[in-house]
Amino acid sequence: MGDVRGGCCPPMDLFRSESMQLVQLIIPIESAHRTVAYLGDLGLLQFKDLNSEKSPFQRTYAAQIKKCGEMARKLRFFKEQMLKAGFSPPTKSEAQGAIDVDDLEVKLGELEAELIEMNANGEKLQRSYNELVEYKLVLEKAGEFFASAQHSAAAQQREMESRQTGEESIETPLLQDQETTIDLSKQVKLGFITGLVPREKSMAFERILFRATRGNVFLKQVPVEDPVTDPVSREKMEKNVFVVFYSGERAKNKILKICEAFGANRYPFAEDLGKQALMITEVSGRITELKTTIDAGSLHRDNLLRTIGDQFEQWNLKVKKEKSIYHTLNMLSLDVTKKCLVAEGWSPVFATKQIQEALQRAAFDSNSQVGTIFQVLRTRESPPTYFRTNKFTSAFQEIVDAYGVAKYQEANPGVYTIITFPFLFAVMFGDWGHGICLLLATLYFIVREKKLSSQKLGDITEMTFGGRYVIMMMALFSIYTGLIYNEFFSVPFELFGRSAYACRDLSCWDASTVGLIKVRETYPFGVDPAWHGTRSELPFLNSLKMKMSILLGVAQMNLGIILSYFNGTFFGHSLNIWFQFIPQMIFLNSLFGYLSLLIIVKWCTGSQADLYHVMIYMFLSPTDELGENQLFPGQKTVQLVLLLLALVSVPWMLLPKPFLLKKQHENRHQGQSYAPLESTDDTLHSEANHDSHGHGHEEFEFSEVFVHQLIHTIEFVLGAVSNTASYLRLWALSLAHSELSVVFYEKVLLLAWGFNNIIILIVGIIIFIFATVGVLLVMETLSAFLHALRLHWVEFQNKFYEGDGYKFYPFSFALFGDEDD
Repeated sequence: MGDVRGGCCPPMDLFRSESMQLVQLIIPIESAHRTVAYLGDLGLLQFKDLNSEKSPFQRTYAAQIKKCGEMARKLRFFKEQMLKAGFSPPTKSEAQGAIDVDDLEVKLGELEAELIEMNANGEKLQRSYNELVEYKLVLEKAGEFFASAQHSAAAQQREMESRQTGEESIETPLLQDQETTIDLSKQVKLGFITGLVPREKSMAFERILFRATRGNVFLKQVPVEDPVTDPVSREKMEKNVFVVFYSGERAKNKILKICEAFGANRYPFAEDLGKQALMITEVSGRITELKTTIDAGSLHRDNLLRTIGDQFEQWNLKVKKEKSIYHTLNMLSLDVTKKCLVAEGWSPVFATKQIQEALQRAAFDSNSQVGTIFQVLRTRESPPTYFRTNKFTSAFQEIVDAYGVAKYQEANPGVYTIITFPFLFAVMFGDWGHGICLLLATLYFIVREKKLSSQKLGDITEMTFGGRYVIMMMALFSIYTGLIYNEFFSVPFELFGRSAYACRDLSCWDASTVGLIKVRETYPFGVDPAWHGTRSELPFLNSLKMKMSILLGVAQMNLGIILSYFNGTFFGHSLNIWFQFIPQMIFLNSLFGYLSLLIIVKWCTGSQADLYHVMIYMFLSPTDELGENQLFPGQKTVQLVLLLLALVSVPWMLLPKPFLLKKQHENRHQGQSYAPLESTDDTLHSEANHDSHGHGHEEFEFSEVFVHQLIHTIEFVLGAVSNTASYLRLWALSLAHSELSVVFYEKVLLLAWGFNNIIILIVGIIIFIFATVGVLLVMETLSAFLHALRLHWVEFQNKFYEGDGYKFYPFSFALFGDEDD
């Protein structure tokens, strides 16, 4: 469904699908590509797959689709790189001349190769830069440790020398020489390893080192203040600089393996302080050079990505179009001469002239010697369903399509849903204060719809934006029903005049109707404000909303049965009219239509009759006198007649139709089964809705038809009762919404006001706002929406709507989304 693309169209008709036709195109090979492209621009032809028995790799244009897929992959790569660089491609590309697909393929390949080379060089430079940064940290932190150790050792040496000078004797020189000789012979050469280890692994790293070497190491760790980028993983992490002293090659090998296992990066280090200072200077210089080189490379890469981004949307759309064109060409059948392609597809009848004009332009622009042949085919196949919608009606149509797509030329519930859906929602949600809040929220989406429609929205926001006009209608009807209920956040107002009632004395301010007297004319519109805040409010509004729910339910179910009559008339199912429509109308209105009449009469006359008693004893004791429950003269006789009609309508629905279908089947097999085809439309109308009860060459099963009719009859009789009761949800949800509003108003807002404390009042107002928005404007809106949806899908549409058709999906470039095909 969706908007019609291009050209002037006849007036919109939502009640039945557009008239569809099956067309055949015989397209010369040389103009096939351009023809399909022009038809994609038009968007009014749904192609049939004439090669369904072939796999995708066996089709004629498999190589071209593969080429387009490769170009689409390169474009996805460019988009990923742009997003990583921190900017997204503009939604509109700079307008340039048409680009050839082959030239585009070459250009994309060159750009991809250049970008991959830039990325590889940048990664190498960045890794070297990160390694140098870590190396500088090791030189600084480990250098501080070695300098501190040397300073401490020098201080200890001076202290020992001063002690020895104070204790000199004759034997001292001999003893010093002896000790020196012994120390030199026992001296052990220690090695060390420096590097960085992730801080989260530092404790485990230390434990493993001591266990592996049995404590024959000395480990010193110094934390690095700021996180550093790891050269390997390229992730920022906190690290410690470590120095491990060891003795022997065996211990060294163990330490190297442990460093590798813990992801500790090792760097060389010199003990000499002069060499350390020289290395720090050299590393700092190399870091500066690398930083300059990396910045220049990043700038060049960003410029390249921006150049790509300027044309990205144009290239992306071109590749999508080419891929979709070749997908469509693969659905076409190759003629035996291999000079023509044969296409079949569905199109609206009104689009015939537009399609023919597109075919002529394609043949002319392709310099083809032969034009495309266009012809209409006759078929018994059921056409797709096509309703022309706009941005207002499309959301309502989607509500219906979510239940099932109408079969071809079936009456469309979407026409009535535009009014009945928001109205039934409003019956449950009626509060003109809440309705105004809902209206303001949806007006935001409507005012900014052009901007928001081109943006990526979240799932919930996108769903709300798509249904903005549905919500607007729900809000407007909620304001209307709220004015009828006279509720503004549960508070009544005298908007249309003063209340017609007043208290007899000062003691009746909270009394029931016994304490009120009518002193003015009846309140002109909606519920009188005096009925709010009294003990009579609950039973009065209860009675009003309950009876109103029954009236609305019976009215909508009657509408559903009437629409079944239109379906039966249109499709020529005369048996359905006589043995389905008429008895269903009689049964429903003999019982629940009569109840609706009694409700209206009681409202008009002010009678105190008990309608429960009337309806119950209409079945239990139909001949008894009504007494005080009589609403009009002759009511007893009317009830007897209606009860009799209701009883007769049940076998009327059940028995005649199976026997008549059997007789029709027998007549067809006596030579009366075939008739000449009058027109294409007549064929489509009759065959698209072929009756399953033996209208064909299949064997007629009387028992199966009878059981089917029995199930249908039982379903309607029981459904008439259960569906009427189901409409009472209108009353229940309306009452719940009203009572919740009262609770939030009285127990939060008024309670906070009564404390005469500004802080408590502010807190109370905040709680009231959050409760109103969260519960009443979000949860209650969703609840009422779902219940209105159920009433339409089950109680309304099951009376007439089969919904077993399939949508018209034309080949159209305008339907391309953001996702890659």
